[in-house]
Order: sequence, then structure tokens, then C-alpha cells
Amino acid sequence: MKLLIDTNVVLDVLLKREPYFNNAANVLNLAQRNDVREYVSASAITDIYYIAKRQMKDHSAVKDLLKRLLMIVSVAAVSEREIQNAINLEWTDFEDSVQYSVALLNEMDGIVTRNPTDYQGSSIQVWLPAQVLEAFSDERQ
Repeated sequence: MKLLIDTNVVLDVLLKREPYFNNAANVLNLAQRNDVREYVSASAITDIYYIAKRQMKDHSAVKDLLKRLLMIVSVAAVSEREIQNAINLEWTDFEDSVQYSVALLNEMDGIVTRNPTDYQGSSIQVWLPAQVLEAFSDERQ
């Protein structure tokens, strides 16, 4: 399964934001499974850096967190194709349009986000962290 991990879920882990941290960390841990590949869009990496640096105020520490993140997830490119697709969507939030376009055009199975309503027009699965964890838990039973 290929999953796009939304910016908010990554930040929940990197910044240890409660009460979201545990579910978000467990979502990232799914990447240890042979049947799961997790991705973060290239555009999300810059957003993650900006937000984390603003909170942590430590360039080196944020870069270290990004290095550790990239040991777990892969980076999905944001090319003209994804941008054109996002522009053509009738969504109000352009960043969400780009995230969705990355997932859709890279044939991902879903998006994991804390804000599923941001993806109401999605033709692919959108999960809350707890929902994707439950889906994998149910699969083992």
C-alpha cells in the first residue's frame, strides 16, 4: 500500500504535538511493514521545515529531524503535472490540491491526514491516523 502522509501528521510526530503524537508516530511506524510505502510530497518538506524551525528556532535540530524522517518516508516529487492538476481542481485550498494531486497522479492508495474534510473531493481513500491504524489492525485479525 502506498500512502501519502499529510504535513500535519508529520509535524505531530516531529514536534511531539499532543494529543496527536502517538497515533501519528504509529502511522509512520507502518512504514516498517513490507506492504506499506509512505511518502511525503516535496512541497510538504519545505512547509515542515518552515513550521518546525519557527517553533524550535534551531536550524540544525530541524535538519536532523528531516534527515531522520527521510529514513522512514520517501519524497514524492511535485512536478508541473501535479501543479497543473491542482490548478484545475475546484478546491479552495491550493496546498491541499497539490497534496491530493501528488497522491492521485502517483497512484497512491490513500492520504493520511488529521483534516480529512480538506480532501472532500478526493477520489482516493482519505484516513485519519486512527482509521488507518485500525484498518491495519483489523487486517491482522
